[in-house]
Amino acid sequence: MGDVAKDLAAGTVGGAAQLVVGHPFDTIKVKLQSQPALLPGQTPKYASAMDAVRQTVAAEGPRGLYKGMAAPLATVAALNAVLFSARGQMEALLRLEPGAPLSVGQQVVCGAGAGLAVSFLACPTELIKCRLQAQSALAGAGPVPITIKYGGPIDVARHVLSESGARGLFKGLVPTMAREVPGNAVMFGVYEGLKKLMAGDKDTSELGRGSLIVAGGIAGASFWLAVYPTDVVKSVIQVDDYKQPKYTGSVDAFRKIVAAEGARGLFKGFAPAMARSVPANAACFLAYEVTRSSLG
Repeated sequence: MGDVAKDLAAGTVGGAAQLVVGHPFDTIKVKLQSQPALLPGQTPKYASAMDAVRQTVAAEGPRGLYKGMAAPLATVAALNAVLFSARGQMEALLRLEPGAPLSVGQQVVCGAGAGLAVSFLACPTELIKCRLQAQSALAGAGPVPITIKYGGPIDVARHVLSESGARGLFKGLVPTMAREVPGNAVMFGVYEGLKKLMAGDKDTSELGRGSLIVAGGIAGASFWLAVYPTDVVKSVIQVDDYKQPKYTGSVDAFRKIVAAEGARGLFKGFAPAMARSVPANAACFLAYEVTRSSLG
């Protein structure tokens, strides 16, 4: 089995582990991010992350926490194939000789390249997921109430294509790239740096599973610490109405969020995002490494 095929298989397993562990946290994050700015005297639909969990479970049952998972689950193989294969190809380009270890700086470059490549697939996937997750928070809110109730990922795609054509699926591509490129650069740099630190004089391939879990969890947290405000901008753009949009672009969304809610508005949903990032990415990197090593 070639390296690309190994990265595909290991990335698929890692992505599935990340999705199962992290999706409920992601649902709550998007619900909090998508709440419209409040008018004087109004109270938010969700007072906190725990309140969002309680209301979601009460209204939709535990399955509501996994709403929108079908879209990323259906594309998890492709997303992780692109991410890990692109990273692997970048590593091969930067190595002076086969098998030679790369510096942390080189791993940062590999992560950035992988982030750029995966953005084009992540954007439509994220758009479908976010619109499914956010519809209960947006229904009946704001000056232009959103009343469409999507029946599932295919239904979202059908509505988007009918309203805006194929280009509509790539709404939010710029902030998606602005999230994925620096985010993956930081994440892979931190991950490889921590592995080297914990390995000391030993080869990083000799690290135990506990060390991989710690490195993966911290690396995942570093992703969101680096790019969280960009993710908020991406989310509000992707759930915005197509016919009567509130935002004209990323810069406009950023300005309006800050004007209406202050800097705190750029960190809506931060707590569930961070709560998700550690276990989800720990699971992802551990599953990837174990699967990759088992394939030789």
